[in-house]
Amino acid sequence: MLGQRDVRLAVSVGSEFLFVDEIVEDAPDTLQGLIVSGEPAVTSVRSRLAAALAAGASTTPQSEIEFAPAVIDAPTILAVGLNYASHAAELGFEVDENPTVFGLLPGSVSPHLGTTEWSRAITDAVDYEVELGVVIGRDALNVAEADALDYVFGYTVVNDITARDVQNQEKQWLRCKSFDGFTPVGPVVVTSDEISDPQNLALLLTVNGGVLQSSVTGEMLHTVAQLISHLSQGSTLKAGTLISTGTPSGAGFTRTPQVLLADGDVVEATIEGIGTLVTYCRATD
Repeated sequence: MLGQRDVRLAVSVGSEFLFVDEIVEDAPDTLQGLIVSGEPAVTSVRSRLAAALAAGASTTPQSEIEFAPAVIDAPTILAVGLNYASHAAELGFEVDENPTVFGLLPGSVSPHLGTTEWSRAITDAVDYEVELGVVIGRDALNVAEADALDYVFGYTVVNDITARDVQNQEKQWLRCKSFDGFTPVGPVVVTSDEISDPQNLALLLTVNGGVLQSSVTGEMLHTVAQLISHLSQGSTLKAGTLISTGTPSGAGFTRTPQVLLADGDVVEATIEGIGTLVTYCRATD
């Protein structure tokens, strides 16, 4: 994975990329830097991108790109558990009226095409979870549900990897989902204007090519708008905050026989309109 000082913000152009620092003077290195610069900066990048492409600016093939996490330096990473009734049922958890919310540590974030590594001495029950990620575009406090989507900068794919044995041993879920590399994010963040309805997206997850999760975001118990409104009551969601919105049924831990991630596995998490996030697994003794 690239070090922070080596990261360059790029815009996806089909299957290729255009680096923002090639068209914008003093361009931010990361998406977080762009978001906190405000809407004028985002508008400027859009217009300069359009002009550069019209003038025949050169792009870089994806094969020459080393991905960083699509979201770096988020001020907060929040995750929502049990947001699909079928997933709560398969885990044997009761669904509450309000969302189940927990935080994730920043060190858990990892990139598309990255390798997530864990020690079998810490966990031998590692599971996958495809989730829609929501990136907040401006500070949100006490937001009404009707206005909530206006605060979204964009959407991404999250694989909320979970150590199920640790989850069952502890009352809080932060640690079991926050081991290094346990939150792959990417491959890109798609701006909100390109996603007309975040509650109408297909989700798919495969391990080594076999389909294990297949659902739609319309099955969420709490919609993206409801989550943003709820989470913003009394607590400011700072610009750049990442919210992972929960996973549907199909968890490996509750299958018969169980399907737990193992050394050498390849996980592909796909969300319609965003892309496919690929994670390689490495388990050590």
